[in-house]
Amino acid sequence: IPERNEIDAAFKWHTGDLYPDDASFLCELEYLGTQTERLPELEKRGFPDAASLLAFYDFCSDMMPVINRLNTYSMLKCDEDTSNQLYQDYKSRVSAALVKYRSACSFKLPKLMALSDEDIESYCKAEPALVFYRHDIDECRRLKAHTLDEQSEHILAKAGDILETPDNIFAMMSYADLKFPPVEHDGQTYPLTAGTFIPLMQNNNRDIREKAYNNYYSVYNDFQNTYAAILSAQVKALSFESELRGYPSTLDAALDATHVDTAVYHSLIDTVRANMHYMHRYVGLRKRMLNVDKLHFYDIYAPLVDDNSASNIPFDKAREDVINAMSVYGDEYVNILKAGFDNGWIDIYENKGKRSGAYSCGAYIHPYVLLNYHNDLDSEFTLAHEMGHAMHSYLSNTHQKPLYAGYRIFVAEVASTCNEALLMQYLLKNTTDSKERAVLINHFLEQFKGTLYRQTMFAEFERDMYKKHENNEILTYEVLNNSYYELNKKYFGDKVVVDEYIKYEWERIPHFYYNFYVYKYATGLSAACYIVDNILNNTNNMKEKYLNFLTLGSSLPPLEELKTMGIDMTDSKVVESAIKMFENLLNQFEELLEK
Repeated sequence: IPERNEIDAAFKWHTGDLYPDDASFLCELEYLGTQTERLPELEKRGFPDAASLLAFYDFCSDMMPVINRLNTYSMLKCDEDTSNQLYQDYKSRVSAALVKYRSACSFKLPKLMALSDEDIESYCKAEPALVFYRHDIDECRRLKAHTLDEQSEHILAKAGDILETPDNIFAMMSYADLKFPPVEHDGQTYPLTAGTFIPLMQNNNRDIREKAYNNYYSVYNDFQNTYAAILSAQVKALSFESELRGYPSTLDAALDATHVDTAVYHSLIDTVRANMHYMHRYVGLRKRMLNVDKLHFYDIYAPLVDDNSASNIPFDKAREDVINAMSVYGDEYVNILKAGFDNGWIDIYENKGKRSGAYSCGAYIHPYVLLNYHNDLDSEFTLAHEMGHAMHSYLSNTHQKPLYAGYRIFVAEVASTCNEALLMQYLLKNTTDSKERAVLINHFLEQFKGTLYRQTMFAEFERDMYKKHENNEILTYEVLNNSYYELNKKYFGDKVVVDEYIKYEWERIPHFYYNFYVYKYATGLSAACYIVDNILNNTNNMKEKYLNFLTLGSSLPPLEELKTMGIDMTDSKVVESAIKMFENLLNQFEELLEK
């Protein structure tokens, strides 16, 4: 694994598009501080008339691109090499500055709540420019019952840096501090990191998989007390705020913040639970195809079909495939996508200290995508996934002003998963080789396993974890281990040996620090299956509806945005349709294996 400075600049994202150098970044960070000092004056003035409310909104709107640049730059530079102390410091300084800014802005909610409906109507008539901000005003006032008095909101805002600490500790612990024993096999040494773990688990050699699995989780076993303390602190932080705001549960608080009914969350878990037999069927098929007496968790990611082409996909080939697969969206979409590939949106390869996994960051200037590309099929689909996020961000940023540009988390996984589904259909359409088709179908079956079932299992673990805390149960590592272990038994069934080490897996999942995020992967996949099916069949005018959806940002509540495409996420039929696709793929896969 190379050092950061050994990676060719052509494979790195262009952080210079945000700031030409660190000095420019520090200058704007100082500017944020001086602008924050203006807020007490705005607070003192309050909102006695339309002009004062408009002045405050205009000020905040002007500051949003500044905050976005500072936040993005500090995050990207830190994630390039998490051991770099300078950029850790920059990220911490930005975080502290944002806490001060948000604290100084905290008067917004209570002062907005103090206005009557008649005041709002008269203000909008007196200052027509306020009509643009009306959606945000209404969204804020929607939460009136859970908004604290001005002093309390101010205190809570100042506590923001403290409440984000568990996530920061998790990141430093997981990506900078933990070191894993390498895998030794037949005289060869395979480095084991957060980034190489899954590729090693996909190795055809079972001995390598088993050693990687045991070496990896043995380290987490050593730190289970620490990780339990970190996750418990995260649970306490969210519970603290939700209790202060008068929500019946942390789940209600987290979903209400994104304007999503908790019925969607519970319905997902109930629907997947009712269709667990398909997952168990797939696990049984995996055991049969691997021809093992006992299927272990280190066999869960092993390829079921040997095909060298699936582990020899250079980035340029993946780029070409993704562009071609997205051609169904039309020339405008494809041209923007090509520009993203050519103009430094993507940081492609792993280096020492780089954050593991992948993500897309929707900066206003243009999106940024972090990858750890490994020349395999999974990396190719990750590229399609993250560029789906990036295109969603780009189109929303282009069509919406900063206040409404950022789409809600609930709809975030729709665009990414649509791109994966389209890539799958494109690759299947362009091969007649039965072995290659089996590899591709198996990959998409893995997507259903990992996204629909596994993420729902995560969602259930998260829901249960918060319930335990709300019932005054201490979240010790034994409690967390046992809960996670039992869920794995239910979701994977009796065709797999539920190894003891799997109970430590929760320690490495970063999404448990994102406040009920994981369920959105499963709902996103379900919605995406519906969208892609309609696009490819040219029904319901779906392509036009979908491209319009990508431009909406947060200008509508998330469930309403999906309804513009005819999708009602409160109806279990949406998830059931995705499960039906999973069943159909299982049938196709079994037919191919019989040939």
